[in-house]
Amino acid sequence: MRSLSVVIPAYNEAENIEDVIASIPVSQLSDLGWSTEIVVVDNNCSDGTGELARAAGARVVFQPEKGYGNAYKAGFAAAEGEVIASGDADRTYPFDHLPELLAELESSGADFLTTDRLHSANRGAMKHSHFWANHALSFVSRLIFRHGIRDSQSGMWIFHRDVWAGIDVRSPGMAFSQEIKNAAVLAGYKVTETHIEYRVRGGDVKLNSVRDGVRNLAHLIGHRIRHDGPASGGSYEDQDVAAQAQAKAVRFPAMRSASVSEAEGATPGCQTGSGTAA
Repeated sequence: MRSLSVVIPAYNEAENIEDVIASIPVSQLSDLGWSTEIVVVDNNCSDGTGELARAAGARVVFQPEKGYGNAYKAGFAAAEGEVIASGDADRTYPFDHLPELLAELESSGADFLTTDRLHSANRGAMKHSHFWANHALSFVSRLIFRHGIRDSQSGMWIFHRDVWAGIDVRSPGMAFSQEIKNAAVLAGYKVTETHIEYRVRGGDVKLNSVRDGVRNLAHLIGHRIRHDGPASGGSYEDQDVAAQAQAKAVRFPAMRSASVSEAEGATPGCQTGSGTAA
């Protein structure tokens, strides 16, 4: 039997975490030959999320350092499965479609499967400002990392655990989501993408489109510089400061839908699928 770890970062998601855990089809996955562990990362919650997750059958990892990336790093370190799946604790991601997503990972021969929320069927599940901010950041990510990933900000991924050991991902915060995809492409892993159903969030939205968008844009530029190496006579710290200044000066371009064929110079081995897990 193959082993799967479902890693879920959580910060004050008491109203959602039980439903999220219940949506993971452990019995169906077992019938398909998967032994599944659910790892919930309690990111210093104050509302009892961790206790509720443990009572619902999850293994709970405590991460006192707040941050989306910090939570994932703790969760991936604790995960024991040969394949890792991720998703948020807010009921937006379709964990009930994990059997189909795992089948797609296997049939595609991919190392890393990411998911695309930014298609028309999901428009009603995301705030208008978040929808276009996600499109803008994804456009910039495709442009500077030269790949065809349509949704650089999606938080649902399925990948072989050796990928995590082979990439350099540093972000402690929300930029972790784009960085893990870009790092996998840069490391030469086969990355594929598929449509998913994205659902209305349970509870209050915690993201700030402008603040988080600028931070993620600065991180994109910094990651590109870091991969290329510091300029002669400069340091990574100096260039991180320069990247943040550049990000504040950038205006997001007007967006339109971009097909894989439009990603001129896309990195070989980074493919996007037209199928859907919805």
